Amino acid sequence: MRRSRRNFIRVAGGGVVLGAGALALARCDGMPDSAVAAWSPAAPAAAGDVRRQALAYAILAPNPHNIQPWLVDLSEPDTVVLHVDRTRLLPMTDPPNRQIVIGHGTFLELLDIAAREEGHRLEITPFPDGQFGADSVDDRPVARIRFVPDPSVARDLLFAQALRRRSTKTPYDTDRPLSADHRTALSALLRMPEVAAAGCRLHLADDPETAADLREITGAAVDIEMQTPRTHRESIDLLRIGAAEIAAHRDGIDLHGPMFWWMKRLGLMTREKAMTPGTMAWQGGVDYARGWVAGTGAFGWLTTEANDRMAQLAAGRLYMRLDLTAAALGVAIHPVSQVLQEYPEMAALQEHFRTRLDVAPGQSVQMLYRLGYAAAADPAPRRGVEAIVRQG
Repeated sequence: MRRSRRNFIRVAGGGVVLGAGALALARCDGMPDSAVAAWSPAAPAAAGDVRRQALAYAILAPNPHNIQPWLVDLSEPDTVVLHVDRTRLLPMTDPPNRQIVIGHGTFLELLDIAAREEGHRLEITPFPDGQFGADSVDDRPVARIRFVPDPSVARDLLFAQALRRRSTKTPYDTDRPLSADHRTALSALLRMPEVAAAGCRLHLADDPETAADLREITGAAVDIEMQTPRTHRESIDLLRIGAAEIAAHRDGIDLHGPMFWWMKRLGLMTREKAMTPGTMAWQGGVDYARGWVAGTGAFGWLTTEANDRMAQLAAGRLYMRLDLTAAALGVAIHPVSQVLQEYPEMAALQEHFRTRLDVAPGQSVQMLYRLGYAAAADPAPRRGVEAIVRQG
């Protein structure tokens, strides 16, 4: 069971409390091996198809709500055409699909890193048929990627972290401030041409006053999302409760382990109860979020000068490198997107957030994330390469 879920059951007036002995009697209901098989070292490329070898790493990229919104066309030799899987969007919390495009940037960067490891250079043409509009995505490709054998291509040291990186959603050790060396290393990531062209910037705050303000803002954003039925429902619909659901879907927000095994069987953990204030399932979600909010001593954010699709793609590529660098340093990292979500109920808090961070007019905050130190997290489910290959 994930450490981030261990405190889910709590004593609440008249609520059911399961003792340690009862929990120990439950079958484990652990993470199914099939759901995390993608995190094992990839097998050698089948029939020399280096594309599938690289894709086996790219599918491990961080992405919003773990919906894995990628679709690839492999019909042209030596080429991957990347599309948005429009059945995997977040229309309530991400109506312009900004986070979706950022998730394609993380995918592209990890694909590039993995291809280099196999001695291939990628020729990436973003939006070859034009960028999406500001408020929608369509069937035009996000990128056309040609794999070119190149013995001189430089391998990327961050490849070693591809199977180790995690989004660590637990409380961090707030008695251990981010070290000066780690601050410097995390800030030195602005070297990619795409990043420079998009005007990307990384920012970090771990002083007590700013961190406290950002904890208040992120906590308030979580409250707004949970108290707005249509946005909360979007997350609830992505719950995978128990090993069987996790194995069947291999995406979304996984809940597993003895506590959830009992809660599901006692009728305490259902999607409807998770939507209903006052239930154990609802309160467990509140307590979980309050735990990681309180357990944060440092925040970082990523801004761009523009907010077009190219800037969003570049932001995703930069965040992927930041994530891998954090893994190499032993720094925990966790994107917290709630305050950046673009729906009317969040607008006032989002403006307060921008004012507090002195975000210049015209600049866009593309990512907000927690930084710190914590025990290693477990891997999240992944669907496998063949699940994202476009058929026909």
